[in-house]
Amino acid sequence: MKLVVQEFLTLDGVSQGPGSPDEDTSDGFTRGGWFVPYVDEEFMEIAEGWLGRADGLLFGRRTYENFARDWPTMTDHPFAAIMNGLPKYVATKSLTGADWNPTTILAGNIAAEVDALKRQPGRELQIHGSSRLAQSLLAAGLVDQLRLAIAPVVVGRGRRLFPADGTPAGLRPVSQRSTTGGLSVHVFEPAGLPSYGVYEG
Repeated sequence: MKLVVQEFLTLDGVSQGPGSPDEDTSDGFTRGGWFVPYVDEEFMEIAEGWLGRADGLLFGRRTYENFARDWPTMTDHPFAAIMNGLPKYVATKSLTGADWNPTTILAGNIAAEVDALKRQPGRELQIHGSSRLAQSLLAAGLVDQLRLAIAPVVVGRGRRLFPADGTPAGLRPVSQRSTTGGLSVHVFEPAGLPSYGVYEG
């Protein structure tokens, strides 16, 4: 399977709490829900196409707990059957059990366990949210594609997908489109380390 990272981002790179003010208030974050005003039918069609390629979902603990709390009750959501039915994997050292079935806990060498999952037959193993997990797997060279939906908003604080002290990475653009609701949707593939040069005019 390909490992695909799907993230909602602000213009200043924040990925925390896109869906509601109380989605993720860790570290005192109070500016959640910033993605919702820009979601329209066009983006829902894009997201449905992405989710339709998934044969598994991979989460960090925090995102898993948030999703496991919310998705089982969202029975009228068009993605609920897929989200609730897909095999789920959670990278965690603290959880010993998981009730959002079917879920498998990955508690050993996460990079090695994810690499083993990628070797299984299937289309895509998708990371939704879980920015810290996504960062670590990108640094480990395990990510095959990034899908970033960027909202035209600056929130000023919150957890970022690419923190200031993160591992450098070069990316190759695959596609880009804008939605009528204002989102900028980018697809990238990792391209090794960044290249650097000197502008000579």
